[in-house]
Amino acid sequence: MSEHMNLGHRVAGGGTPVLENWGMDSEYGVLRDVLIGPMDHYSWQSGNAMSRRSQRLGRHYDPQQARIQYNEMLDAYMGAGVTTHLLPPDPTLPYQLYARDSSVMTPWGPIITQMYSPWRRGEWKAVLEFYLGKRIPVYDIVTAGSLEGGDFMVLKPGVILCGSSGERTSAEGLAQLRSWVEAEGWTFHSYHFDPYFLHLDVKLAMLSEGLAAVCGQALEPEFLDWLRAQGIELIDISYRAMLELGCNVVALGNDRVLLPRDNTELKDKCRAYGLAVIDPDVSLFTAGGGGVHCMCQPLRRDAA
Repeated sequence: MSEHMNLGHRVAGGGTPVLENWGMDSEYGVLRDVLIGPMDHYSWQSGNAMSRRSQRLGRHYDPQQARIQYNEMLDAYMGAGVTTHLLPPDPTLPYQLYARDSSVMTPWGPIITQMYSPWRRGEWKAVLEFYLGKRIPVYDIVTAGSLEGGDFMVLKPGVILCGSSGERTSAEGLAQLRSWVEAEGWTFHSYHFDPYFLHLDVKLAMLSEGLAAVCGQALEPEFLDWLRAQGIELIDISYRAMLELGCNVVALGNDRVLLPRDNTELKDKCRAYGLAVIDPDVSLFTAGGGGVHCMCQPLRRDAA
């Protein structure tokens, strides 16, 4: 398959073939392969509300300790049976670590997104080269406005949810994505919120089939009602826990959840629901504005 063919996978008007060896139809199917960004040139950026809060509180970024935490996270994936794929580092991209945002995975293949912040706009290059190198057909590339993967969720088979703050995901990017998803016959639901919250995955995460973590104090009641109408039970966490990225977690499938060690509030609630918890220490990354969910892009999940 040529690289040109990889870039032309989406069928205009719908009917795009589902990938056989890659892709996902939910946020909770067993995770088999994941794309992780590099931390080599990572640093906290002032354009991120969470990192500004950390600096205001007197926290400091320690690269050597961060490397230890990063390797602990990779070991956690290995122990869970997940194959990790690492992007090559680019010294001009301090937030390349957060691989969730520069592409999103669908049943029909990955979509290359468009980043909002100036220091992230070059992240598409390494991601596109990765997919081409692995012969993973790219579904399409966002060309209208901005759209970032932290706002995107394959909520369950047949339903895609996308948040929009008007910045990291703009109205134009949202509309383009909606047109593609609805042409494939799937439901596309959007939720609008204030830019302070960065991405939707700061306030919402699927934990397993029919179960999600939310910060109810940061989400509108109508949206919570919509989630319940999708057959999803909600575990609520406090606003303070959300500020420490308490919802930014990864469902590994088979009732297993990857979450930060400091996230004791959600950890206890997950265990009360019978979920197994894997909890690496990633505190230096959550303080910079992105947790384990931000650092990973699922490449392959078992069908839900």
